Amino acid sequence: MQANAMRFGRLWPALFLAAGCTTSTGGGGGAEIADGEDEGEVEISAGGLRVAAPPEGKFYFGVFPGDEGFEALEDDVSLGLTEAFEQAVGSQVAWVYFSHNWYQDRAFPLETAEWIRQAGSIPFIRLMLRNDGEQDHADPVYNLDAILSGQFDNDLEDWGTAASEFGTPLLVEWGTECNGEWFSWNGVWNGAGETTGYGDPALPDGPEQFVAVYRHIVDIVDGEGADNITWVFHVNAPDVPDEAWNDFENYYPGDDYVDWLAISVYGAGDPTETEVESFREQLDVEYDRLAALAEDKPIIVAEMGSAANNAEMPPEQWTNEALTDLFAARWPRIIGFAWWNERWQNDDDPAHDTNMVVQDTPALAEAIRSQLDLNGDKLQGPIASDGTPLDNGSN
Repeated sequence: MQANAMRFGRLWPALFLAAGCTTSTGGGGGAEIADGEDEGEVEISAGGLRVAAPPEGKFYFGVFPGDEGFEALEDDVSLGLTEAFEQAVGSQVAWVYFSHNWYQDRAFPLETAEWIRQAGSIPFIRLMLRNDGEQDHADPVYNLDAILSGQFDNDLEDWGTAASEFGTPLLVEWGTECNGEWFSWNGVWNGAGETTGYGDPALPDGPEQFVAVYRHIVDIVDGEGADNITWVFHVNAPDVPDEAWNDFENYYPGDDYVDWLAISVYGAGDPTETEVESFREQLDVEYDRLAALAEDKPIIVAEMGSAANNAEMPPEQWTNEALTDLFAARWPRIIGFAWWNERWQNDDDPAHDTNMVVQDTPALAEAIRSQLDLNGDKLQGPIASDGTPLDNGSN
């Protein structure tokens, strides 16, 4: 299926991504352009290729486009939602971010990944081994002990095989916002700061077991030949709970298991929130810590957003300031950022609902559009690790 050649005032040439139609040797083999395609139609096979960091001074721009429903499960994304966001901000996205919830289906999310690829973007998959969509509880099924004991190895092997067969680059993370207590893989639910229940008695049990599971998952998936995956280690700003054992540094799986570093930075969480911190205030605190994990790993802001109707900090102000700093390279290791385009209910009063959907707040849409227009020369379409433009070169 051909992607739109002209989208919202910016030229994005047609893209044909045909996994496996021409093959290149693994381990960084070059992508090939097939003979005989029509002008503007490029057929790319990227077997063994990963997503490359953009050239210095350029940025990837991504999105979680929102759910078709109102359940905030982060897995019901669609092309229509993505295009609505792109229309609002005036730019195509380099990646589309979504959750793969294992309580829905353990099989590789081929259908979603396929339409994202056909639309000219990179699938960015949150690999969510969890038993339900609720937060703030231990998981009775996909707990760290169960994963590490091998109960889901066959499923992970199948997932890795399917990811490999997908052929073209993928961004994948497991352990989203690992230093946040809302997810069941956080140390709060797995021994916290105790040191006698697992592994090295000098290390806190919760983060130590997380590291072991992260490595276990990557080893199995990569072992099935999925060398087209760029693995992302994703933390939250700030650490919650704010205790030394829960510092995100304790969760880092090591350079051999991580390709990119990522962080979530949010402004107002709902309309009633007070003492809203700016993007700069938060990232200035966390950036040096994150960069110190690995001196050569790219960093992305995997999630950013701020709620509409917040009296203290309107989302357009928060976002305009954030993008100004990002494009000015205040944090030089950052190579990309993505908007969290979602709304959800907080209580029985609709006035308290959180809404970060750009299409619903014209001033926010205009703030993002203006920043992207002003810095259009700094936006980069997705490229593979051999330098091949996966969108056939847009900027």
